[in-house]
Amino acid sequence: QVHLVESGGGLVQAGGSLRLSCAASGGTFSSYALGWFRRPPGKEREFVAGISWNGGSTAYAESVKGRFTISRDNAENTMYLQMNSLKPEDTAVYFCAAARGSNYRIRRNRYEYDYWGQGTQVTVSS
Repeated sequence: QVHLVESGGGLVQAGGSLRLSCAASGGTFSSYALGWFRRPPGKEREFVAGISWNGGSTAYAESVKGRFTISRDNAENTMYLQMNSLKPEDTAVYFCAAARGSNYRIRRNRYEYDYWGQGTQVTVSS
């Protein structure tokens, strides 16, 4: 079983940048496909970005494509989300998640993930 902890959230002005980290412990980090999700105020949790076991494949929600970059460092057991050109609509609690099974296949469906972090708040002011 893998334990995930997010960090790096905070308050930023529109147009600014943040980098989220997701540190993992337990399990074999490279055996998991990983993803970032977010839950905007009053809305359901939604897919943001996903990455395969070695970073060779990535996927993004249309709303963040070109602004966010997902990456992972298997040697450090850490995943990242670089967020640039932030908008007020990016305000949400951001979660990282890990999926067992095929570690090369990116999942967009939150129900396909087995482990979740506790979340980190990102607030973008206008």
